[in-house]
Amino acid sequence: MTGQSKKVERGEGEYKMAEVKSLKQDKLRGIFLFENTDHTYLNTLRRIITNRVPVMAIDEVKFMENGSAMYDEQIALRLGLVSLTTDLESYFVRDKCKCKGEGCARCTLDLTLNKAGPCTVYASDLKSKDPAVKPMFPNTPITKLLEGQTLKFEAKAILGTGKVHAKFVPGLMFYTSVPKFKVKDAKEAKKLVEESNKVLESDGKKLALSDYSKTDFALSLVEDHPDAVEVEMSSTDYVVTIESWGQLSVKELMSRAIEVLDEELDELEAEIKDLK
Repeated sequence: MTGQSKKVERGEGEYKMAEVKSLKQDKLRGIFLFENTDHTYLNTLRRIITNRVPVMAIDEVKFMENGSAMYDEQIALRLGLVSLTTDLESYFVRDKCKCKGEGCARCTLDLTLNKAGPCTVYASDLKSKDPAVKPMFPNTPITKLLEGQTLKFEAKAILGTGKVHAKFVPGLMFYTSVPKFKVKDAKEAKKLVEESNKVLESDGKKLALSDYSKTDFALSLVEDHPDAVEVEMSSTDYVVTIESWGQLSVKELMSRAIEVLDEELDELEAEIKDLK
């Protein structure tokens, strides 16, 4: 992922928001290096990812038959926690849909399930009307059915945000400052480099990280050698980890969070202008 630079006013001066560098990334987990920023901006992104990025989840369930040992409410709770792949281009949040929240194909997805025992009912048994929206983890168990037991229901999935309910939370983000090391004992520092398996590197006078994605591991090693190295945590550079629950890829999750932030800043700017 390539980063962008832009000037941001701060006090009497200006600074450039540095590039975001991808350290490690797959569909469900990404580790990034954010430089020349601060924890306020990162914490804002963290809160937006948790509370403001919309994803699809089952919101209503109508049971026709439930012969399992679990109550309807228990099964409905499990269904709500099934991660559904989300298509943000094809669906709208209900209050922004043309149907004004009544429920239509643009904001609501129908799913059904009809299983007879003996068997274990899995998320893969859900039948979705939209092939693009399906369980991300098909082997997620829902319940067990014995001989003669049947589970049959109709469900509706909608877009929602974590601000409304935890089942709409798409993932999490956490971060740590980039450490700066000052060598106090060269011999002990050399031993530390050997223990780190090349995560740390040294020229005899300086100690540095060779792999920012293993910052936590490096810090845990340094803590065991307080007489060898002095640590100072950066206030401008951070290692950021984003994990997705599967509804959106890490790239989609991060991009959408930035879009939401831009939209909310535009709304705030408009409200401020209205006050003048």
